[in-house]
Amino acid sequence: MPGMNLSQIRVVDPVLTTIAQGFKQPALIGNALFPVVPVGVRAGRILSFGKEDFMLYNTARTPGSNTKRLKFGYASGTFALVDYSLEGQLALEDIQESDNNPAGPGVDLMSMTVNKTMESMALGLEYAQATLARTAASYQAANKTTLSGTSQWSDYGTTSNPVAVIETAKEAVRAAIGKRPNTIVMGAAVMSKLRAHPLIVDRVKYTGRDVATPELLASLFGVQRVLVGDSIYMNDAGTTITDVWGKDVVVAYTELGSIADRGNPSYGYTYNLSGYPMVEQPYFERNPKSWFAPVTRVEAPVIAAVNAGYLITNAVA
Repeated sequence: MPGMNLSQIRVVDPVLTTIAQGFKQPALIGNALFPVVPVGVRAGRILSFGKEDFMLYNTARTPGSNTKRLKFGYASGTFALVDYSLEGQLALEDIQESDNNPAGPGVDLMSMTVNKTMESMALGLEYAQATLARTAASYQAANKTTLSGTSQWSDYGTTSNPVAVIETAKEAVRAAIGKRPNTIVMGAAVMSKLRAHPLIVDRVKYTGRDVATPELLASLFGVQRVLVGDSIYMNDAGTTITDVWGKDVVVAYTELGSIADRGNPSYGYTYNLSGYPMVEQPYFERNPKSWFAPVTRVEAPVIAAVNAGYLITNAVA
């Protein structure tokens, strides 16, 4: 087995699996709307929340009468995790050429291979999360809007008002779940137009800053964080580049809780099978003269509480 000794082969599986499980690509923001929750099975019921948290009950009782009982949380819909697998290839020639590198061959080179493989797979999850969040059919009528013409934030006339639209979204979420949204996710094209919007520029000038940043927008919109999706993807031919988050905005209340947190009104989760991502022991193939590291992810994003989110479609032209 060229390029690796037995001691390297013994440690590569657990080491690379740890690398894969700790992998985090900073440009991806989908987990802000769909925080990762480990589960022990590949299929089950989505744990959501009911209106019990927000109902005003008459808890008075007469002597000897029954005490009212509440049951919090319920299962709504199902989830089915999907297995995703991809193999990273490390050519023997690359290992041989690295012999002159003080870092040497072995785990370092294979770690790089696994990380590049994870980047590709993480982009796939980001795309799935964005597609789910940007699907208007998932939302009720009170929790979505589509901007057009002079109402779009790319139109700098008097009828375009990003702050008012965000306030409407926040109130719709608060009215539905009793909590104000804490997260806003937007496409890169939206952020680009917001930076130059006269209303935003006018508000920002009092902060002593010349340009609106996500942190300033978070303060202006009254949320904990504003995240901008810069990730892109290409078609199979590599000729078309598309923004993963498009021209849309999602306003949501999202909170990381365990799978046992019934009653937690979080917008969504990414259910992830415990122990994954996993890297199998790399193997060598003689024909391509390469090592291959199989990486497997088992996951699925789900909307757990659609009323905890608000979709603004076509925020900019």
